Amino acid sequence: MVSFSYKQFFRISKHIVCSSRWRSLLLLMGCVLQMPAWAQRPAEWDVAQIRLHLLKLGVLGKVLYVAAHPDDENTQLLAYLANGKLYTTAYLSCTRGDGGQNLIGDEQAEEMGLIRTQELLAARRIDGAQQFFTRANDFGFSKSAEETLRFWGHQRILSDVVWVIRKFQPDIVICRFPADSRAGHGQHWASAILAREAFQAAADPNQFPEQLRYVKPWQPKRLLWNTYSFGNINTTGADQFHFDDGGFNTLLGEDYGEIAADSRSMHKSQGFGVPRTRGTHEEYFVTIAGEPPVNDLMDGVVTSWASLPGGRQIQHMIDSLQAHFRVDSPEKSIPGLVALYRSLSAMPNNRWKAEKLQEIQTLIQQCAGLYMEATVSQPAVAPGQRFLLQHEIINRSHIPIHLLKIQYPDGQVRHVNQILRFDTDQRFQQDIAVPDSMPISQPYWLQQPHQLGYYQIPSQQWVGLPENPSAFSIGYEVSIDGQVFTYTVAVQYKYTDPVQGELYEPFVVAPPITVNLENKVYVFTDTLPVHIRVMVKAFQDSCIGHVHLQLPNGLYALQQDLPFRLMHSGDETWLNFAVKATLVPQSSRDEVLQAVAYVNGKPYRLGYRLISYAHIPLITWFPPAQAKAVLLSLHTGGRHIGYIMGAGDRVPEALRQCGYTVTLLGEQDVVHGDLSHFDAIVTGVRAYNTVSWLAYAQPILLKYVYNGGTLVVQYNNNFHLVTSQLGPYPFSLSRNRVTEEDAPVKFLLPNDPVLHFPNEITQADFDGWIQERGLYFVSDADAHYRKPFSMHDSGEAPLDGSTIIAQYGKGKYVYTCLDFFRELPAGVPGAFRLFANMLAGPTFTP
Repeated sequence: MVSFSYKQFFRISKHIVCSSRWRSLLLLMGCVLQMPAWAQRPAEWDVAQIRLHLLKLGVLGKVLYVAAHPDDENTQLLAYLANGKLYTTAYLSCTRGDGGQNLIGDEQAEEMGLIRTQELLAARRIDGAQQFFTRANDFGFSKSAEETLRFWGHQRILSDVVWVIRKFQPDIVICRFPADSRAGHGQHWASAILAREAFQAAADPNQFPEQLRYVKPWQPKRLLWNTYSFGNINTTGADQFHFDDGGFNTLLGEDYGEIAADSRSMHKSQGFGVPRTRGTHEEYFVTIAGEPPVNDLMDGVVTSWASLPGGRQIQHMIDSLQAHFRVDSPEKSIPGLVALYRSLSAMPNNRWKAEKLQEIQTLIQQCAGLYMEATVSQPAVAPGQRFLLQHEIINRSHIPIHLLKIQYPDGQVRHVNQILRFDTDQRFQQDIAVPDSMPISQPYWLQQPHQLGYYQIPSQQWVGLPENPSAFSIGYEVSIDGQVFTYTVAVQYKYTDPVQGELYEPFVVAPPITVNLENKVYVFTDTLPVHIRVMVKAFQDSCIGHVHLQLPNGLYALQQDLPFRLMHSGDETWLNFAVKATLVPQSSRDEVLQAVAYVNGKPYRLGYRLISYAHIPLITWFPPAQAKAVLLSLHTGGRHIGYIMGAGDRVPEALRQCGYTVTLLGEQDVVHGDLSHFDAIVTGVRAYNTVSWLAYAQPILLKYVYNGGTLVVQYNNNFHLVTSQLGPYPFSLSRNRVTEEDAPVKFLLPNDPVLHFPNEITQADFDGWIQERGLYFVSDADAHYRKPFSMHDSGEAPLDGSTIIAQYGKGKYVYTCLDFFRELPAGVPGAFRLFANMLAGPTFTP
C-alpha cells in the first residue's frame, strides 16, 4: 500500500524523478514536478490599492469585452478601463480554450479548459477585470462561423451571451473581432456575431423569457469593434474613434502596458509571454450598433452619482472621503465609509446600489486591517465526514470592532459577542459535519457528459460563472461604528511548505473512494495479457471493498474483482489486473473500459486528478474512471523507439501500449549517446519550437537517418523555429490545416510503402478521428519528398502537405502534420496502424 499525506506529496515530488513507479503516480494524478507557488491568501490591500478602490467608488459605468477564447482579450484595454478610467470591466470568453495546444504539459481537452480557465482568472487578478464564460466548448480550429454555431448551437450560446449582458448590465459592449471572415478563426467570427445579436436580444423581453425570473432586460448604449493591427493585418483607420490607453498609473506604480503584459503572460499554456511596454498606445474602434461615441467611450452614459436621483449627497460624501484620505492612517476613513454605507442603503434602488454597498463593506475591512481566515489542515473531505475548522481574526486598527457571531456551513451559529481590540489575534476552532448529501467539488460544466460543441449546465444561474463557488464558507457578523456587516470567507486548505512557507489551496469535497486507471488507453493486439494498474484512494476512514473491471465484449480479466482495505483517509493502494483478448483481433475497434469501486455495496465510478502549475491554483477534478480499450490488428517493424519530448504529449505511453520500448531522449543522449540501437526516433509536437538544443542536434539526427535510421518529426508551427533545417531537403511550413476530422483522405501514392508495411492502410483507418486531421501543413517541399496523402475541408482546394517522406542515405525521414498527438491518446485505431507504418524503417520496406 502507498500512503502519504497531501503535504508529503509535494515534499517528496522533488526527490522521485528517478523512480518509474512514482513517475507513473505523478502522471496519473496529473501533477508536474514543481512546487506550487500560487496561493489564495486572504486579500490584504496596501494603501495604494485602498486609495484606488476609494476612487472607484465615485465612478459608474460598465464595459463588457467579448471574444472567443482565453488569450483573445485585449489586456491593455482591460487594464486601462479597470484601473485608469475606473469602470467596472469584464471579459466574456465564449469558450474555456479546451481545444488549444498545451506548451507546458500533456493535458488536453477538458483539462486544457480547466488550466486555461484558471489562467484567465489569474490574468484578471492582475488587470482588475472580471471574468465570464458561456457553455460553448472549444472543439478546435474552425474555418467558418456557420460551422462554429452549428456545433455550439446558435440559440443556446446566444442565450448565454444575453444572460451575461442582462446580469452584468454593461453600458458598453466591445468585441475583439469582426463578424466576418477577417476574424480568421470561425470561433472568433462567431463571437462577434453573437455579440451583435445579443446587443439587441438582451433588451427584448420576448427573447429568452425564461431568464426574466432572475434578471431584467437590458440595453447597452453601444456595441463597438476594437480594431487591431496584428502582423500584416491592419484593420485600424485614422477615421475611426480612438483614444490613448497608455500611460503611467501612479497608484499602481506601473504603465498600463506593463500591467497588460503581466496579465497576458499568465496564458503560459499557450506560450503567450510578452514583453512589457510603456508610453502611449492608441486603441481604435468601429461602431457596430447604438450611438457612435464622439468625444468619449462613455458618451451619453451616466458615470457619476450626481446624475442619479438622490445621488448628489452620495457623490459629496465620496468626494469628501477621497479628499481627506490619509495614507498613513486609512482607519480614519472608516467612520465616513460607515456613514456612506448608511446613506446609500437609504437611497432608492438602482442598478449600482448592491454592488457599491459591497465595495464599501470591503473598503471598511481593508481600512481596518481586519484580517479573517477560515482554514483546515486537510485538502479534502468526503460527504458525511467531519473536519476541524480553524479561525483567525484580528483587528489591526484602533476602531473598536465587535464580533457578534460566526455562521458555519452546517447551520451552526456561534455567538461570540467579543470586542476585537487593536492588534489582538483571536483564534477559534469548530468541528464541522459535512452533510451526506453534500455534492462533490466537480467543476459545474463537467458534472454531466457533454456534446462536442457545448457543456451541460446544471442551472441557469450557473451560466457565466468562471468556476464553482467555494465548497464551504463562513460568515463573520461584526459591528463597526454601530453598523452590522457580515463578511463571507471561503474555507481553504492551509499548510506550510519548508521551502515556500505558508500556502493556501482550495478545500474540496471528494467522493469517499476514487478509482484511477493508470493509462487512458489500453491496446490489445494479440491474446497475451495486458496489465492494467488501478489506484484506489480513500477520502474517509475504513474503506473496505473491491474494484470491479467492466470490460467490453472480446476481453476478459483473469481476476475481474480485486479487494482493497484502506483504513485511513488519504490512504491509497495499487491493484493489478491482467486482461486478455479472447481472440487475436482481425479488425480494429475501440470500446470503453470502466473501473468501479464497491464499498458496502455502493459503487463509485470517478477518478481523482490533480493539476498543479506554479502560476495557477491547484486544480482538483473527478473524471470518470474510464479508459479506451483498443482491439487492434497491428503489426510493427522495429520495437526500440527514442522519443524527444516537445511541448508535451502522451504519444510515448500510447506507443508503449502497442508493445514498443520507448526511451525518452534528452540533450546528452542525442549529442553524446549512441543512437544506432534505436529502430526509429520521434520528435514530439512542436519540439522544434520549444527544444533549443535541437538547433545543434539536428545534424546528428539527420546523420542517424543517413546511416539507416528512421526519424519521424511531428508537427511544428512556423514561428520561432530553433532551426530552419527541419529535414534533409528543404521545405516550408504553412498555416494550412484540415479542421474537419472526417474530411476525405485521398491516397496519392497507392503503392507507397507507408500504406502497406507493416499494416495495410485503408480508408477505414481514417474513421473515428477527433477534432481535426492535421495542422500547419508542409508547403514548397523539395522533389525528394513523397506526398502520400491529399485532403481538404469542405469547399476548399486539396492539400498534399499533411505528410512528406524521403529516403535519405540508408534511412527514412518522415515529417507529419497529422495530429497523432490527439489521435493516439484518444485511442483511434487507424492512427496506431498508420503511425506504426511511419516508424517502420527502410530495412523493413518490401
